[in-house]
Amino acid sequence: MRVLILEDELFLAEAVRDGLRLEAIAADIAGDGDTALELLAHTAYDVAVLDRDVPGASGDEVAARIVASGSGLPILMLTAADRLDDKASGFEAGADDYLTKPFELRELVLRLRALDRRRERGRSRPPVRELAGLRVDPFRREVYRDGRYVALTRKQFAVLEVLVEAEGGVISAEELLERAWDENADPFTNAVRITVSALRKRLGEPWLIATVAGVGYRIDAGPAALDG
Repeated sequence: MRVLILEDELFLAEAVRDGLRLEAIAADIAGDGDTALELLAHTAYDVAVLDRDVPGASGDEVAARIVASGSGLPILMLTAADRLDDKASGFEAGADDYLTKPFELRELVLRLRALDRRRERGRSRPPVRELAGLRVDPFRREVYRDGRYVALTRKQFAVLEVLVEAEGGVISAEELLERAWDENADPFTNAVRITVSALRKRLGEPWLIATVAGVGYRIDAGPAALDG
């Protein structure tokens, strides 16, 4: 899970971020509303944790923008205000849940996971894809080869997903970089070649990923895949 924390009290924000990491929850910090909106425009989050009283765009304004985007991103309002009227206005702004300061980290973790589960239940599950003995489940983020589970990193999974979706078609390194990395990726990097090489080894022999010289990569059901 990855969450956005909009909080102008840096010490509190960093303490929450570090605590969430121990619970396997990644978190990005925005110290003001404008920064939060920039992060939301470029990063996919599972939950937004918004303090209402922050510099720049307020937490309510950020919540309203999230709702207007139609992304369905769950919103947890985090604030010192505990009056019923304050909570009501927060819910009207788009909050899905509310937590007042001070709070226990454990409670925050429980609420974040509950919001994430609720969102997952509302999503339509992407189809499981099967090709050349591979079974790729995007919803569970699981990969099996000939019935054997294959543990992959997030980036390796993203690359494999693109290749399997092509159903044997050739995908260029440039397209892989565009679809499996973010917009800030260096177009001259060798990250694609390194990731494909590591992915090929993870999947095991006979090699499934073929390198088409000067063109790109594809899933190959035969043993003739080349190293590259």
